[in-house]
Amino acid sequence: MATSASAKLSKAVKQQYLELPQGDKVQAMYIWIDGTGEGLRCKTRTLDSEPKSIEDLPEWNFDGSSTYQSEGSNSDMYLIPSAMFRDPFRKDPNKLVLCEVLKYNRKPAETNLRLSCNKVMEMVRNQVPWFGMEQEYTILGTDGHPFGWPSNGFPGPQGPYYCGVGADKAYGRDIVEAHYRACLYAGVEICGTNAEVMPAQWEFQVGPCEGINMGDHLWAARFILHRVCEDFGVVASFDPKPIPGNWNGAGCHTNFSTKEMREEGGLRFIEESIEKLGRRHNYHIRAYDPKGGLDNARRLTGYHETSNIHEFSAGVANRGASIRIPRTVGQEKKGYFEDRRPSANCDPYAVTEALIRTCLLSEEGDEPTEYK
Repeated sequence: MATSASAKLSKAVKQQYLELPQGDKVQAMYIWIDGTGEGLRCKTRTLDSEPKSIEDLPEWNFDGSSTYQSEGSNSDMYLIPSAMFRDPFRKDPNKLVLCEVLKYNRKPAETNLRLSCNKVMEMVRNQVPWFGMEQEYTILGTDGHPFGWPSNGFPGPQGPYYCGVGADKAYGRDIVEAHYRACLYAGVEICGTNAEVMPAQWEFQVGPCEGINMGDHLWAARFILHRVCEDFGVVASFDPKPIPGNWNGAGCHTNFSTKEMREEGGLRFIEESIEKLGRRHNYHIRAYDPKGGLDNARRLTGYHETSNIHEFSAGVANRGASIRIPRTVGQEKKGYFEDRRPSANCDPYAVTEALIRTCLLSEEGDEPTEYK
């Protein structure tokens, strides 16, 4: 099992230094999405006092030519603090700071999808949109081989691993437990976790979150997962189909509701939204992975609990459909629905914005509407 060299460094020695007093100073780790639309970058600065809100955090900058975000001749990019969390690695009073990225001309970088998402969320604030996202991922060694798999073969077929217990069924639970507790400490709205169908594949759920908070909290949870895996010397992959063949892929099922859907008789509004989604399938497929649907094409085959990428479908308790209405929602005639199409490496800002545009702003066609 290939693990990183840095994981073999003594964590006990590091701990000696982390226990040194830091006076009134605070370390703020600024985090941003790079030019790939799925990679995360970070760097730290010292603040003179503990920030109490986003307004207390200064803007910063970085070299965009080294993050696939600009050319070397004009490489300065701006980091705009957007959400703040407690730092579970350095602990209080230190902070994690999720940032938007602006180009030299103060326009959003190509992979800064938060700005437009936030604008759309503000337009429908009175409808109180709630989201919950189910983030699947696979633990890999540094050689790209799934954690715990035989070096020259495959584990037994799928069946005993989903929510499994035991050393022969649950691969890498230490990482899951560490990540869960770190998210709770940070203030991330993590609400659950479980082992998934493929061995070394896991899922955590974030939500319910209102509006823009969904994207902020899922990206923070992803960053924390990457850092936890770094400490253990392994890699968290959000690839939607990390192992070809008869193995489940990885998605990011997105649960969505509005105030109307959650109230008595809300099923009517759920069904109306599903009708709108059915007329705009191609637009959503393009929005649901960072490569415009190419990544998801490897996953959405109609097999392994997925729908076919070329067809839209919906059904009660149907895990082979594009949209699933939970059985309890069908019985109570109110609640939420689950969009099962987003890939594990989706941008949650793009996914939640697309749902709002289609379901609440009633947009049609393959292109988003421009709003002033």
